[in-house]
Amino acid sequence: THSQSASDAVKPTELASEVSRMCRSIKVLRERDIPASDDEIAAAALQYVRKISGYRAPSKANEAAFDAAVEEITIASKQLLNSLRYGVRA
Repeated sequence: THSQSASDAVKPTELASEVSRMCRSIKVLRERDIPASDDEIAAAALQYVRKISGYRAPSKANEAAFDAAVEEITIASKQLLNSLRYGVRA
């Protein structure tokens, strides 16, 4: 298995260039005045799961895990987009 301890994990911000190369076909959903639709968020989650799993469509044996990952990433993406503050600099 590919498990990492919290101390071994790479920070999300450190992965920016890698993710940029990996997910070129995933559209940017954060627009200032135009919220992303549920369908756009779900489509981005599906593209992400396809990319990291290596499956365009999973086998029956992997379908439940694949679908669960898409759902969890969709939920996390909605939470992120709803939490972002625009025009605020720290």
